[in-house]
Amino acid sequence: MQAPAYADSVVRQQHDIEGIYGNVDFTIVPERFDSEASVDDDRFATVREAVGRVLDRPALMETIRNSTMTGDRVADAYAALIPQFGFRTLIDMLQAACEHGVDRVENAPPELVDLIRAMEATPDWVDMALVEQGARSERIGMATATPLAIRGAFLATFLNKYAALPMTMTGTLSDEAAAKRVFETASFFTATTLPGALDRFGKGFEAAAKVRLMHSMVRYHLLNSGRWDVATYGIPIPQVDQMPAGLIGVFLMAAQVLRKGQTEFTADQRASVELSRYRCFLLGLPEDLLGETPQEIVDLLTARHASLREGYDDETCGALVRGTMDADLFDTSTFTGRVHSWLENGFSRFVLIKSFLGGDAQRAASIGITFGPKEKAAAAAAVVVLTVKTTFYRLGLRLPLVSGYLDRRLNARLAHLLDMYGHADFVTDADRYRLSTSP
Repeated sequence: MQAPAYADSVVRQQHDIEGIYGNVDFTIVPERFDSEASVDDDRFATVREAVGRVLDRPALMETIRNSTMTGDRVADAYAALIPQFGFRTLIDMLQAACEHGVDRVENAPPELVDLIRAMEATPDWVDMALVEQGARSERIGMATATPLAIRGAFLATFLNKYAALPMTMTGTLSDEAAAKRVFETASFFTATTLPGALDRFGKGFEAAAKVRLMHSMVRYHLLNSGRWDVATYGIPIPQVDQMPAGLIGVFLMAAQVLRKGQTEFTADQRASVELSRYRCFLLGLPEDLLGETPQEIVDLLTARHASLREGYDDETCGALVRGTMDADLFDTSTFTGRVHSWLENGFSRFVLIKSFLGGDAQRAASIGITFGPKEKAAAAAAVVVLTVKTTFYRLGLRLPLVSGYLDRRLNARLAHLLDMYGHADFVTDADRYRLSTSP
């Protein structure tokens, strides 16, 4: 039976944004989309029930298929102006529009106006009061767990060659580049939890705009390089690959809720979900990819997992894993720095293996991530440290006499972490691309 055609909104990209998608054949179902996935496949051995649930929903799988060939319409249109303005000018105009308003940007192109207006148009399905509540709650995790876990979560994006290839081709193989990307990721999510960061003129809003432009610039350069194979890999950084980055935390939380036999989030959990949904909206994801209930969230991410053909090769995935593991993320010249580095080394591996490799330490070892006695001891120590710190903040913020002081202390900690992560450029440049590498 012939597969259904892509939605009209997908196909229109070719005509609406010819500078990026003009040569893309939108009759292709790329190899990365496993249209023959079956609940009986060996790779679904531990998740057959969840996979069976989504494979029995053709409309959901068609949504995932459409999202596999969809970029970011408004940001892509702006990035397509690179030949006219140059990438640096586009970045400078975007930053000015974020900081002062698009009306204050002299001779702002319509594409920039459209991008900013789209981000300003907060949809009715977002509850901004819940978003701010979620940000307050997530500050604790960002201040305590994120510095120790971010490398492990980042590594999870390198486990599939179909999704990881853009990182290979954009020069993220060196230790320095890997460290920069880890810190940019941590910086973005941390910045979005600070007070007022997601307001119109907040730093989180600006960071989201820069991330969107960075992704669109990657699409522009790769699809114009003559070396990107759409038939194999689809669209670079499609919507469906941005889902895990924006929703992985709430996905793990939703899965845990369902395992307990519950069907609804608690009030605090619901606030965290709303923060993630709004953050994803700012990054350009549509409502139909952003679940609201535990089951909806699990089904969406499971459908993405089921649709992504399994593929790991050392040239693409292994190089990214090694570059990220070898990167020196923290200053080890002090005793505190060495302790932090030791804890991070163990805990990030623990997070990757437990949350993204199904607890399979042997599989981790096969891709170059060992988890021996030294790393296990560090991970155990990190769990103790994080439990103590998290409990301290959660209890303290409920006490009227000290809550104000602890809130200021928490925000100062986040500001210190942002300083440690360094300035996040969220910039990509064709000169840094490894376009001599055949995909």
